[in-house]
Amino acid sequence: MRIGVVHSCFNEEICNALLETARAELARSGAEAEFVSVAGALEIPLALQWLAQSGRFDALVALGAVIRGETYHFEVVSNESARGIMDVALECGLPVSNGVLTTEDEAQALARKDKGAEAVRVALEMARLRQELAAKWR
Repeated sequence: MRIGVVHSCFNEEICNALLETARAELARSGAEAEFVSVAGALEIPLALQWLAQSGRFDALVALGAVIRGETYHFEVVSNESARGIMDVALECGLPVSNGVLTTEDEAQALARKDKGAEAVRVALEMARLRQELAAKWR
């Protein structure tokens, strides 16, 4: 399996923790991976789309963290990044696992650092399902 991982740099400590658990899960699985870094959660969907269009990947993973602040910006970023991630999956027909955390504070986000590994597991599971269905329908 070849997995593309797009990760945000915003909220760096949290994103690095997510990335660390994702890398560990990828190593356990034996999957090959390529990593792309973007500024924030809103940039993730476009980078995912570029990876999907390359035809080089069996599945993609999105990693990032959006933490509630004092303005409406939290809702815009969390909703639009999630919508964009789903749009890539549906438009490209490629499994895309959403590991972008949306939390009230940094402590909640750090407590969920294992979501990076979970996102990798989901991506691999969906990639296997896609392969199984393609083989079945040939």
